[in-house]
Amino acid sequence: MNIYRYGSVQVGTGHLLIQEEILRLKEERHAIILAHNYQPGEVQDIADLTGDSLELSRAAATMEGDIIVFCGVDFMAETAAVISPGKMVLLPAQDACCPMAEMITAGELKLVKSRYPDASVVCYVNTTAEVKAESDICCTSSNAVKVVNSVKEDRVLFVPDRNLGLYVQRFTKKEILPWEGFCIVHDRITPDQVHKARALHPGAVVLVHPECRPEVIDLADHVASTSGIIRYVCNSVEKEFIIGTEIGILHRLDRECPTKKCFPLSQAAVCRNMKKTDLKKVRDALISLQPRITVPEKIADRARKAIERMLAL
Repeated sequence: MNIYRYGSVQVGTGHLLIQEEILRLKEERHAIILAHNYQPGEVQDIADLTGDSLELSRAAATMEGDIIVFCGVDFMAETAAVISPGKMVLLPAQDACCPMAEMITAGELKLVKSRYPDASVVCYVNTTAEVKAESDICCTSSNAVKVVNSVKEDRVLFVPDRNLGLYVQRFTKKEILPWEGFCIVHDRITPDQVHKARALHPGAVVLVHPECRPEVIDLADHVASTSGIIRYVCNSVEKEFIIGTEIGILHRLDRECPTKKCFPLSQAAVCRNMKKTDLKKVRDALISLQPRITVPEKIADRARKAIERMLAL
């Protein structure tokens, strides 16, 4: 089989044909292809935009297109459907879920809210639309501190990421009541892995995601969201970096900051659900216009309010 270079990865003639078909279908369907930073390299390379989940959904709302093909996991496609109610949203990998988002339900949140009536509910975007609808305001990993400090209540029920909630507690006088959820990728990163990575790459800057455990964050040089990590690497005068998040981000870093050397903090930092999307699924979604993600209007309206309160900041 003939091998060619496409973007920063080598692909075969079969992949090139699928890529060409995707580009043709995208034009015919008047579609937008969005890819999360953790997606496989081949998917990132055919996307109109690559970024974090809310960044992509916000951009899609302003981009011209009738269809959003969201290459990510289910809650991300839901958020896009909430923000862009007039557009069709497709999730190529129908079974691509977020385990952390599944660690909380709207019913469970209602029960806890009844126990803490004086608390404001701050909801991480990594949740279902139903949970967003039961929350007062949403946040991202990059603006969580700002959002928490913006609410009037002194007590905050922070859902669903325990580690992000504990990180926010470092920068606020408010009482954080963290939900016991976590990202299965970031929560597995250990201090021992940080020490080993530093030994292998002495002098490299250690960057980690705030979904990591507190003891890992304590050892990092800088803490940032996926987009924040990319900006830091590209703008830094340093040349070597240890990246403490899902390894899919390394593809974008290699593409956008080719003069920098980026090493994974852990080779095991892989989100299997993020890797369920491939070129064939993207092509098939554009052909069949399935799987389609929809959110009931009553839930979408309430979830949208929580998102809009965050965006208003």
